Amino acid sequence: MQTLHNRSYNRDNSGIIFPRLESWNSATNTATLAVDVNKKRVLCRVELGTLENYFGVSEELPMHVVAQHRLDIQNAARRLIEHGAYEDDGSVMIRVGDIDAE
Repeated sequence: MQTLHNRSYNRDNSGIIFPRLESWNSATNTATLAVDVNKKRVLCRVELGTLENYFGVSEELPMHVVAQHRLDIQNAARRLIEHGAYEDDGSVMIRVGDIDAE
């Protein structure tokens, strides 16, 4: 599993913070981004198919695409969190239709 770390944060007044902590799971073809929601860690997941649909990602470089389109992914995660769209395990899954990519 590939993990990328950076200490910078995206902060706002909503209690939702996006630390630059992300990983790629090649077994499930899923990117996972950490989100702190009111000081509680939530995992946000995006499957390869969703990344392909929006950004034309290849299997070889999915995390480069995640980094390039991080704000689009964060905005989708923020909307899902604000609407309480959590999975049974407490994570947030971004699916086709959730990202407003330009």
